Amino acid sequence: MLTRIISGAVGAVLLAAVLFFHDTIVLPIAVAFIIAVMLFELLRAVKLHKCLPILIAAEACGIAVPVMYGIMTKLTVDGPVVPPHYEFCAWRYAHDYNLYAFGAVLLCAFVVFITWLRNHKEIRYEQVFFVLAVMILVPQSMTTMVRMECYDPESGLFLLVMGLCGAWIADTGAYFSGVALGKHKLCPEISPKKTIEGLVGGILTTAIVYTVAFSCYYGFTGKRAAVAFITGAVCAVIGTVGDLSASMVKRQIGFKDYGKIMPGHGGLMDRFDSVLFVLPTFYVFIKVFGVQ
Repeated sequence: MLTRIISGAVGAVLLAAVLFFHDTIVLPIAVAFIIAVMLFELLRAVKLHKCLPILIAAEACGIAVPVMYGIMTKLTVDGPVVPPHYEFCAWRYAHDYNLYAFGAVLLCAFVVFITWLRNHKEIRYEQVFFVLAVMILVPQSMTTMVRMECYDPESGLFLLVMGLCGAWIADTGAYFSGVALGKHKLCPEISPKKTIEGLVGGILTTAIVYTVAFSCYYGFTGKRAAVAFITGAVCAVIGTVGDLSASMVKRQIGFKDYGKIMPGHGGLMDRFDSVLFVLPTFYVFIKVFGVQ
């Protein structure tokens, strides 16, 4: 337990440091690092982490997406001199970013397929398509952290924190609700400790926290409170789907944890499995319905 607490505290400090520099290139670089570790853990799960061409292609794809977005949507105003803060200019570079990101993913996919053709007796199609899926899902989902920060220069940090908390608040609410009231198992074969009562508790906890947080930050209105409540509830459900999906993969391959980078917690995939689904969902909700 002590190891888990210390590891969690170190992770929280590192996350706080990244968030402190959220409006600089530090955030895209940190996201790229998280993606790189998560992709390595996933490739290790399907026994392709020792196949260097596929590993390098997947990592290159994962790192390129957030870094390109971070660089191409933050323009220096003094030529080659980098000012303390970057000016957000995503509207000028959105087309270029989409083109370059698509090209990077396509090139890395070609490397994966060529490697498969050369080693078709050792590499199965399930492994290949798993790699292709996570090469797209993980970078695009985690890069939402950078998109969120850039969405609104004045409240980007608040939105980023709420997007991350959407998954973790639900986990906390579900845990305490499950301990206190849990009687009916949710998915006993996938995650024996999850209960229906815990799920409902996590949904209500996230919805209430979102309603209070957005009302305090932007000011209370009926529409804003309703949108925040629904957004929190949906994020909690989506986060549970992500958590169960990652658990199902671990059970099918016989893993307890995806990695050991966070002693007592497992790998980064173990910490960000629900975040992979929650961040894009939260981003879509604030883009479509607005909470400002």
